[in-house]
Amino acid sequence: MLNTILVALDGSEIAERVIQTLQELVVLKESKIILCHVFPTPESEMELAADRPQPESPTLSYFHVEKQLQSYQEQLPVKSELELVTGNPAEEIIRLANIYQADLIIIGSRGLTGMKRIVQGSVSSQVVEESPCSVLVVKPN
Repeated sequence: MLNTILVALDGSEIAERVIQTLQELVVLKESKIILCHVFPTPESEMELAADRPQPESPTLSYFHVEKQLQSYQEQLPVKSELELVTGNPAEEIIRLANIYQADLIIIGSRGLTGMKRIVQGSVSSQVVEESPCSVLVVKPN
């Protein structure tokens, strides 16, 4: 029985497919869903050029992601919570799965292959490998 489902969303196009997949599952009314987003720790916070425009403000990004997760939350037929954290994405997803004692993690795969996969790593692969519970990986079309 799936009492707690942790849904990891990264803000990419695959997030819509992850939510679609979640909605296709038969989930009991007493189940709880945790929608989470992990903001990666910036590579180098100290070496930002003062004379160049910087990427969007972390605060603005946080509110944008929170609003997106809330819109997903409204579509769910069961009780849900939001978790927005900062850190290594795979490690934080696994940490949250342990905290909530998740029975299932649903995560998207960006479908990286070859050199991109080696350089950027695969969050979904690491989560599958180290997770304390079952993991459903949603692939791109």
